[in-house]
Amino acid sequence: MSTSAPIPTPSGSPARLLRVAIIGAGPAGVYAADLLTKSKPVETGLLEVRIDLFDRYPAPYGLIRYGVAPDHPRIKGIVDALHKVLDRGGIRFFGNVDYGTDITLKDLRAHYDAVIFATGAILDADLNIPGIELEGSFGGADFVSWYDGHPDVDRTWPLEAREVAVIGNGNVALDIARMLTKQADDLLTTEIPDNVYEGLRASPVTDVHVFGRRGPAQVKFTPLELRELSHSRDVDIVLYPEDFEFDAASEQQIADNNQTRTMVKTFTNWLVEDEPTGATRRLHLHFLHTPVEVLGQDGRVTGIRFERNELDGSGHAKGTEEFADYPVQAVYRAVGYFGSPLQGLAFDHSRGVLPNEGGRVLGADGQRVPGLYTTGWIKRGPVGLIGHTKSDASETIECLLADSSSLLHDSPSRGEDMERLLKARSLEYTTWEGWLRLDAHEKLLGENNVSTVDGRPVLRERIKVGSREEMVYVSGRLGLPHAM
Repeated sequence: MSTSAPIPTPSGSPARLLRVAIIGAGPAGVYAADLLTKSKPVETGLLEVRIDLFDRYPAPYGLIRYGVAPDHPRIKGIVDALHKVLDRGGIRFFGNVDYGTDITLKDLRAHYDAVIFATGAILDADLNIPGIELEGSFGGADFVSWYDGHPDVDRTWPLEAREVAVIGNGNVALDIARMLTKQADDLLTTEIPDNVYEGLRASPVTDVHVFGRRGPAQVKFTPLELRELSHSRDVDIVLYPEDFEFDAASEQQIADNNQTRTMVKTFTNWLVEDEPTGATRRLHLHFLHTPVEVLGQDGRVTGIRFERNELDGSGHAKGTEEFADYPVQAVYRAVGYFGSPLQGLAFDHSRGVLPNEGGRVLGADGQRVPGLYTTGWIKRGPVGLIGHTKSDASETIECLLADSSSLLHDSPSRGEDMERLLKARSLEYTTWEGWLRLDAHEKLLGENNVSTVDGRPVLRERIKVGSREEMVYVSGRLGLPHAM
């Protein structure tokens, strides 16, 4: 890192220099970096910031790259926005660097005035019902990681079930159901890796059932995700009239909320107007079902049991003590994500977040830990969309800037380049320039792979590289004797 003299402020005095490390290069981390560089103290010259962005993966973008279905229509726009922030310079990216293993809190405190943790939430939330541990029962986040080419998951997935249950009524549940039912050939225009395409193409699935605990007016997905279901070729959507009982709170929600009204109208149109077409696959949407047990035989999933619910007048569901069994050979739980503890920091194990006040990290004693901040899902829990992530980052950056004068302190390592430490430890880190090489490489893989579907050529937009070793190699093993 350069140790040149501080830039002068409009008043002629030198600008204060603030060195910041951000752990996590997903939307939360990138937005925090962007807001900090565009903040008023920086734009007016009162403060100079130098930001290093670290991620445990060789590529940036976090859950946008490894947690969103590849056919999602908004993914390109989000990636483009994040790319522009990192590509304009002023924010350094260090990929393939794992916090807690490759670098420690002590390292970061020695080199930076402030550290922002934006590590997100990547684990599946638990669903504690009997049989959930049976073979054929999966975490939805694990499946998403597989079809998104996550570098730390196996290249194969046991797609052996003809009938599948997906538990959850959020966007991830719909993504999983859509990916399971969609014809693999229709995904060739996305960035899915070859192993994912081959696995989905060989899948024998015929029926995927999505179950929600409450009614159609209380679903957690959005109209865009719902509409995507109807775009799948050779897939019938199946709904059930008994699920469409609305209580007073639901009727009020439909009347007052345009998004709810739009989705309920879509549901009811499908229910009334759509006739079975004889498609080879069916996607069933069930409401008012609470899972009580995964059924099995010889250690494998053979079905799932639900208690039938009814709405209680306030939009909440209550059990009826009526039960129904569904024969399935696989169960995917998509009931939410959960954060992971971070080395050297207190952790709220009940919520899966770092204890914090407005983004200021708290210690085990409930007191603020100077110089440590957090944003994104590891701050607030795995709720909210991109807009929430931006406002969340804004709150954290406001707190950091308010504290900035107290963060500037001396240390023997302050001002030294963190890159020197990474090289001294022989870490195979990647950089933004390396990501541009990998990005171009993935696009070239797509251009050079023309598939044939129904006798017509299909040009693949790109093919995502899933191997960590290949990602690092293509990016360039900087800092090592065998560097490219």
